[in-house]
Amino acid sequence: MALLEVRDLHVVFKRRGRAPVAAVDGVSFDIEPGSMTGIVGESGCGKSVTSLAVMGLLPSRGVQVHGSVRLDGSELIGRGDEDMRGVRGRRIAMIFQDPMTSLNPVLTIGRQISEAIRRHFGTDEDEARRRTAEILDAVGIPGARSRLGAYPHQFSGGMRQRVVIAMALACEPSLIIADEPTTALDVTIQAQILELIRGLVIERGTALIMITHDLGVVANMCDTVNVMYAGRFVESAERYALFAAPRHPYTAGLLASVPRLDEPRGTRLMPIRGNPRDVIPWSAGCAFAPRCDNVIDRCTAAAPGLEEIEFGRTLRCFNPVPPPPEVPPPAAKRRRA
Repeated sequence: MALLEVRDLHVVFKRRGRAPVAAVDGVSFDIEPGSMTGIVGESGCGKSVTSLAVMGLLPSRGVQVHGSVRLDGSELIGRGDEDMRGVRGRRIAMIFQDPMTSLNPVLTIGRQISEAIRRHFGTDEDEARRRTAEILDAVGIPGARSRLGAYPHQFSGGMRQRVVIAMALACEPSLIIADEPTTALDVTIQAQILELIRGLVIERGTALIMITHDLGVVANMCDTVNVMYAGRFVESAERYALFAAPRHPYTAGLLASVPRLDEPRGTRLMPIRGNPRDVIPWSAGCAFAPRCDNVIDRCTAAAPGLEEIEFGRTLRCFNPVPPPPEVPPPAAKRRRA
């Protein structure tokens, strides 16, 4: 049984005097216990809105959420705020992309983490502080016990991100959603944070949803990758299969726009033409058609469905990128007599 089951999730933003905007348009996926799943795409494709809908953190005013989100078989959509407070932190936790805005600047680090421990486990203050020091030590905060009284501004960017990770892990959740957890960090600190998340997830058997626009992060972290565009998944596959042979033109475009170390100096990048706002409604055709080099007449006449084209890979495209030719194995060399 899947730990998290998302079925036909829709999130629509309504604005007075303007047409509604479907930020998430019929997304479905499963998360298995202990698995690491990636959701990738350009900014504005609906990745973060999907995670906020799962967490129940979207505002009730001006937002409509439809579909089903089931955690261990229990429906989360439609639950009240008080019920969801018992789920957040204890069952599902989230690592936000900007630690400076996700931490309260007027409360100490120790209080912000121990408050969640006391609420969910009912421990006294001394026990909560002891467990807070342990988790801060586990994420690599030096002198953890002496830093419980420090404030967020007294930590560097990398240390603040470690604190946010500690807060997410404090109540030992079954699922962690990491929303761009390394956006504001330099490359060296980014590698440390990713290795820390990976190690803690494996050690604790926690499932992970990694939301990012960085394909390198996904290649390093995730088992399964979901590529999202204009509120819908356009391709989903196992990590090695996706990177070895992307089939959707959008996936291929994302990979082609990443600099490669094995390319000669001076090789030009191949960005996807246009921008994410150049879309057509899914009801009229493929949203990626205005930017696609593989577009055919059918793409602007009807919306492609998400179909399984091979074991473990689903695709939403009428004219996909052809698979690479199979390379025959090298012939065995004759032994000399």
